[in-house]
Amino acid sequence: MRKSLCFLSVSASLTLTACSTVLSYLPVYTIDIQQGNIIDQAMVDQLQPRMTKRQVLYILGSPMLIDTFHQNRWDYVYSEQRNGEDRQQKKITLLFDDEEKITSIQGDFKPGKAPAFKTTVETTVDVPRRDIEKTVWEKIIGVFGFDGNDDAPKAAKQDKTTENNLPL
Repeated sequence: MRKSLCFLSVSASLTLTACSTVLSYLPVYTIDIQQGNIIDQAMVDQLQPRMTKRQVLYILGSPMLIDTFHQNRWDYVYSEQRNGEDRQQKKITLLFDDEEKITSIQGDFKPGKAPAFKTTVETTVDVPRRDIEKTVWEKIIGVFGFDGNDDAPKAAKQDKTTENNLPL
């Protein structure tokens, strides 16, 4: 009895360790986890003192946290974890005055010295006017005289035809 118990415990421990070594060599897919607003230095470089909240919303998007007790403080938090590595977190805090304009920027990013301007290439394309054909329904209705136009032009056409058919 004792030998069978000892044999059973040794075989169980060997099978468990064998599974762990096999599992360590299997490829395991880990997803990249991104949370919050993606913030980069180019976005922060566009921020300037005395910008309004609306301008900040256009550049950085809506803030992750707005303190209910301090409406003039916006917190942007971005965390990222790639391939099962340690999580990296970046944070930026914007403080506004009573006129809703930026007074200070705090956090992991500092705005650059020179203002950054986003260059855009805009082109204007003139689209020619297109003659749209009538749909099948409009063609059917047009056969019966209900083409959606005013009746006055039809009456004028009929008057001209009757004038041409009058004997001289």
